[in-house]
Amino acid sequence: METNDRLNPASPDTRQDSGKDSSERRCILSGESAPRTGLIRLALGPDGQVAADWSERLPGRGAWITADKALFDSVAAKGRLRGALARAFKANSFTLPDDLADRITATLQQRLLSRLGLEKRSGTLILGGDRVREALAKGKVFAVLHAGDARPDGSDRIDGMARAVGESLGEDIPHRRVPIARDALSAALGRDNVVHMALLDQGAATRVLADLDRLTGFCGPQTTSETANEVVAGATEVALNTGERH
Repeated sequence: METNDRLNPASPDTRQDSGKDSSERRCILSGESAPRTGLIRLALGPDGQVAADWSERLPGRGAWITADKALFDSVAAKGRLRGALARAFKANSFTLPDDLADRITATLQQRLLSRLGLEKRSGTLILGGDRVREALAKGKVFAVLHAGDARPDGSDRIDGMARAVGESLGEDIPHRRVPIARDALSAALGRDNVVHMALLDQGAATRVLADLDRLTGFCGPQTTSETANEVVAGATEVALNTGERH
């Protein structure tokens, strides 16, 4: 069922998301506090390895880092990462994987793919250029997304329409490329050739764009396919079976 949250901007889901997203955490790399929507939580897994906690629910003490790959690499290169994590975890006995940055990227991809799957199931995410353009014309769209390898001619036309509709409504309709190729998006969402998508609910747009910002902040805007394909199976299973609350 497609929804139009503009008709009810103060929906319970939106109010709940706003309260959660406004909470702040301290980045162990920069020492600065920021909203948790721009941070990544690291935690210790059962095997004692440092891992990204995409659900933000793993037990034990967490360590929050800014979704900034350059900052992460700088701290790691200076040999300060282990010390910062030890202080955050209040423990010295843990394993710091050499490929932690790659694991964080894969985790952020899994989180975004799972989020898109959840929004599709709830009816707040639609797929396909024709459906996106139709929803834009009706003023139902809160954000437009394109696969990382979408052809510029198709995405540019939709983006132009989003700008025009946004101006007529007196607001901005974000239009973004997802740094994941269409094959990985298609596998995760259970549809062929997923290229263009749109979110029909303000809360859904806020949730998805927050996860997208984390991913692009840490891995950059480049299109990723091979790494994403490695997490598609897990992300698809989560999207189909998870009981996660928005």
